[in-house]
Amino acid sequence: MLGWALTFLIVALIAAAFGFGGLASASAGIAQILFFVFLVLFVIAMVARAVRGKPPV
Repeated sequence: MLGWALTFLIVALIAAAFGFGGLASASAGIAQILFFVFLVLFVIAMVARAVRGKPPV
């Protein structure tokens, strides 16, 4: 999921460089949403791992 967020971020940067403001804005928004979803799932996974008694790596 983090890879998709980075992909949309790169698309947004390229679109902004070429002057496509609407596409850049949409891509940046999607990248931001995917990044926050990734963070939430990462935290949930770390909490679940800690609850099971396995130390973080």
